[in-house]
Amino acid sequence: MSADLGTGLAYQRKMPVWWWLRKRSYFLFVMRELSSIFIAWLVLYLLLFVRAVAHGPAAYDDYLDWAASPVLVVVNVVAFAFVLLHTFTWFQLTPKAMVLAVRGHRVPPWAIIGVQYVGLGAMSAFIAWLVLS
Repeated sequence: MSADLGTGLAYQRKMPVWWWLRKRSYFLFVMRELSSIFIAWLVLYLLLFVRAVAHGPAAYDDYLDWAASPVLVVVNVVAFAFVLLHTFTWFQLTPKAMVLAVRGHRVPPWAIIGVQYVGLGAMSAFIAWLVLS
């Protein structure tokens, strides 16, 4: 809420730095936004992996040594946790952002969310099959 105090400037109440800790929904919103940084990190990490593979066995071995450092392992575990958070919260938001209708009837949110999890499971199984076989 703002009010002009006759100076031509509007008064704006200051928000505390930790305003997002007050409600669970605010906290999840900020964490979902923060997860974008970790998503970007994982993209860069995978691009570096592809580059190492393209440059031969020596570069690949160097990459594996670098990737096995304890700091990088911790960063990647945290990044994976943020990926899971991002995925879960995005799946929950999809029915709100995308209203589907079939034959004039709205598809229930649980069906939209369920299809996403089935697709995620199928793709994960396919990728695991590719990697492990």
